[in-house]
Amino acid sequence: MTARNRRHSRISRPRPIAMLVAAMSVLTSPVIAASAEALAVQGNRRVDAQTVRSYFHPDAEGRYDAAALDAGLKALVATGLFDDVKIGRAGGRIVVRLTEAKVLDRVAFEGNKKVKDADLAGAVLSKPRAGLQRATVQGDVARILQAYHRVGRDDVRVVPEIIDRGNDRVDLVFTITEGKKTPVRSISFVGNNAYGARQLRAVIKTSATNPLSFVIGGNVYDADRVNEDRELLRQYYRSHGYADAEITNVSVDYDAASSGYNLVFAIEEGGLYKFGAIDVSCNVQGLSCDRLRPLLVAQQGDTFDESKIDKTTEVLTTELGKLGFPFAQVEPRTVRNAQARVADISFQIEQGRRSYVERIEIHGNKNTRDDVIRREFDIGEGDAYNRILVDRAERRLRNLNYFKSVKITTRPGSVRDRVVLDVEAIDQPTGDFNVSGGYSSTDGLLTEVKIGDRNVLGTGNTAQATFTYGQFARGATLSFTSPYAIGRTTPGVELFARQSMASTFQSFGNNTYGGALTLGMPVSEQTAMLWRYSLYDQKVVLAPGLSPAAVSLPVRQAVAAGRQTVSQLGNTVTYSTLDNTKMPTSGIRSQLSQDLAGLGGDVRFLRTTADVRYYRSINSDLTGMVRGQGGYVTGWGGQQAPLLNSFFGGPTMVRGFAPGGFGPRDLTPGSTMDNVGGSYYWATTAELQSNIPGLPKEYGLRASAFVDAGTVFGYRGPTQNVQVANKNVLRSSVGVGMTWASPFGPLTVDYAVPISKAAYDVVQPLRFSAGGF
Repeated sequence: MTARNRRHSRISRPRPIAMLVAAMSVLTSPVIAASAEALAVQGNRRVDAQTVRSYFHPDAEGRYDAAALDAGLKALVATGLFDDVKIGRAGGRIVVRLTEAKVLDRVAFEGNKKVKDADLAGAVLSKPRAGLQRATVQGDVARILQAYHRVGRDDVRVVPEIIDRGNDRVDLVFTITEGKKTPVRSISFVGNNAYGARQLRAVIKTSATNPLSFVIGGNVYDADRVNEDRELLRQYYRSHGYADAEITNVSVDYDAASSGYNLVFAIEEGGLYKFGAIDVSCNVQGLSCDRLRPLLVAQQGDTFDESKIDKTTEVLTTELGKLGFPFAQVEPRTVRNAQARVADISFQIEQGRRSYVERIEIHGNKNTRDDVIRREFDIGEGDAYNRILVDRAERRLRNLNYFKSVKITTRPGSVRDRVVLDVEAIDQPTGDFNVSGGYSSTDGLLTEVKIGDRNVLGTGNTAQATFTYGQFARGATLSFTSPYAIGRTTPGVELFARQSMASTFQSFGNNTYGGALTLGMPVSEQTAMLWRYSLYDQKVVLAPGLSPAAVSLPVRQAVAAGRQTVSQLGNTVTYSTLDNTKMPTSGIRSQLSQDLAGLGGDVRFLRTTADVRYYRSINSDLTGMVRGQGGYVTGWGGQQAPLLNSFFGGPTMVRGFAPGGFGPRDLTPGSTMDNVGGSYYWATTAELQSNIPGLPKEYGLRASAFVDAGTVFGYRGPTQNVQVANKNVLRSSVGVGMTWASPFGPLTVDYAVPISKAAYDVVQPLRFSAGGF
């Protein structure tokens, strides 16, 4: 469409006051008896005359007096169906002369590149086939500007235009001139004494502009994000003992000189509290509090933590439903003693009003299917309404990472004891495409391509393809999982092909091809179990040009065995209370895995591994971590565990050692002196992790200092004509490291010095790995 074939008209504000003034002479004239003949309608084309008359109501004596005409005039203007309404008199009758509003054929947007048409169409109230309402159009301009504010653009102009199509039909076009993103130039805090500005900047999502903003983002001003930051700060204080903390104000000032915003958060910290008396009070007939007290998460004497109060409320509410009290309400009541800095908590359980979920209405999800959203609810239509379970569903939906925003509200149902759950879930892109290259001290030069979608066609299914090509490692993996496909379980399938080549640390590599079927199931909010069946071929291969006679005997035997088929059934139980899965500061994560090979195939072995990590926040910058891990593998049915399924000590157990750098080793003179694997291993780590002083947390940089110790032992291979060092020697090291959680992948540098080792171990003090560049 070109400017030459348009007939443009700018939107001007309607003037209902002018309509009223024009009608004043009629309204002050003598009254007329009400009848269809007494009130004539002129100018209407689409609106029926009788519909117009229905807006005029005679007085008690059946007459159209001044008040009745005035009310009718205002009511017609308020419908928005008319551009002009006039009331006059002719031949003893009242005449209502109308100019109907034009009908919108199309609502379009031009000039917008940063906000999609679909998002703008959802924001405006003017819709095709509706009447052109000028007041609504003016409001739509403000709504479009607000949509741009949310993506950090304030320098935006919106001009609405009408294109006349004839026959009282028009197009409405919003012409948009997009400006540049409006960044945040500085973030500061007032009233903060317990925590410095750097610590508090690490809590919020908004960040000031810095050299890495083009990668990290978060530096664009967004009013909604700032409000979220305000709540994050409040929660941070109240989860660290400051029960009275409030964020009283956020000052947002635009600086024309820097073309950006300066944010100032005003904080009232209050005092540091501890938990005092904590108890449960039951006022529900037939309910005993003794069954609920052991479930209390908060404990007397602990530092006040509002998140523990919320967690206790959720746990108690869930238990009440299991005990047959679905309408019981848990209300935590806090009594603070400001002088003693103690907060007493009483969880009051009352019989709530009986109410049921009438229906769950879902909107905003243009891609994700409704059933994917509904399955995150523990309640459905007809069930007893439970606020805690609704809050849990909202939290689960956010954690899916399918949506930009999730908000669940309630409104009254059709009768008094019914409620309607209104779920607004706004989709966000879920596809992933990543090409990365890097270098690892273990795998050498490496290139990796990942393609996937964590919400395929809105079904909630996950599909991913990964291709790797490196100096010492190559492979491809295809995987697909379908959450809740069988009840609340998650089946999946994986196909893989992997090759590892001989390196400077070992004379052999391996080829592995196969697949696995998995079935994950939640046991509780913290515990999950994964069952798997794997079927794959594995084969030991030597470095090209290497004479088999020079290779260690256990390796020669593994090469001579050729291709072996492994049929393996296993399961993994995971328990986690971590506060953050990527950069945890508190909680426990434990994992126990077992695999049984021999259900068919060529090999038989049982393999068990365990890994437990405990994190504790020492202060706002420093986190302590303790880790313990161990494993055992043994053959059965008269077989030994294959070489490739044994344990090889390296930097994943004790840093400072090369891959395969410690454990049982063939020391036979003239051989390649390879690490030949052990049946047992254990390792432990004590580590301090800290943010880098002076750098915001959003940079993703963390420094660490650590002590590692562990060993691998229990060689079970051939012993004749071979000299295998198999002593249970303690290996340990101390070191420092740095990790950057970059958008292109994790980058880690460790430097560790072994302080105890065997004479034949292979050390590697510097360990470097990178995701991409």
